[in-house]
Amino acid sequence: MTIERHARLSDVQIWGEHLHFAVEAPEIGRTARPGQFVMVKVAEGGFPLLRRPLGVHNANESGLELFFKVAGQGTEILSRKKRGDTIDLIGPLGKGFTIPPSGAGRTAYLVGGGRGIAPLYFLARELAKAGMRPLVLYGGRCLTDIPLRERFEAAGIPFLCSTDDGSFGFAGLVTELASLELEKDKPAMIYGCGPDPMMKALAGIAAKHGVPAEFSLESVMGCGIGACWGCVHRIRSESGDGWVKICEEGPVFPGERILWP
Repeated sequence: MTIERHARLSDVQIWGEHLHFAVEAPEIGRTARPGQFVMVKVAEGGFPLLRRPLGVHNANESGLELFFKVAGQGTEILSRKKRGDTIDLIGPLGKGFTIPPSGAGRTAYLVGGGRGIAPLYFLARELAKAGMRPLVLYGGRCLTDIPLRERFEAAGIPFLCSTDDGSFGFAGLVTELASLELEKDKPAMIYGCGPDPMMKALAGIAAKHGVPAEFSLESVMGCGIGACWGCVHRIRSESGDGWVKICEEGPVFPGERILWP
């Protein structure tokens, strides 16, 4: 874990309520793995008091990239940042996705709903480096909810889109699109990130087809380091079912261990 007090924004891209930051934070970038997150201080003063958790969208030796949607007061303040400004980061935090050691040559489905697509770009790149064939299923309510289409295309990452209102790509839920794709090809892994109802449905689909799955759980986090118990979720373990801290034990968990509300 590294603290970057003055990480410079080298680039800022905006699509309405969605933003992409390129951040000069080499220590975090060198050690970050897909599925991990950073805690971001959104303002210089004491308000808002708590940092905001943002998934690592991509990382390399020069820094990391963040993708997020304005969803409240904290992210609204963060969205005012411009190229050349600095932000205060702590990370990388949490436990990320696993890459099957024997998955070379096999397909993996990466299913993202809305802003849940954030960590899947990084994961897709790492899966491709490991010799796997990632297929991203990118869903949103409408066309404006899937702004990263050109980014996946530019990186050569295969992807399919769905919109609930049918304004772009497959007309329907991204889980419905995943079901259709599973009828054509059984992947080695399914990875998911998005709203709980979407991931619960996807977990059922994966279990039905006998495909192992991992999901990145979303939660409001107070500290990001396991001190406040503000981000708990019920998880199944060998010793029984119980509440665990998403920030410390996750945010990524195997699908069969998650007890969905």
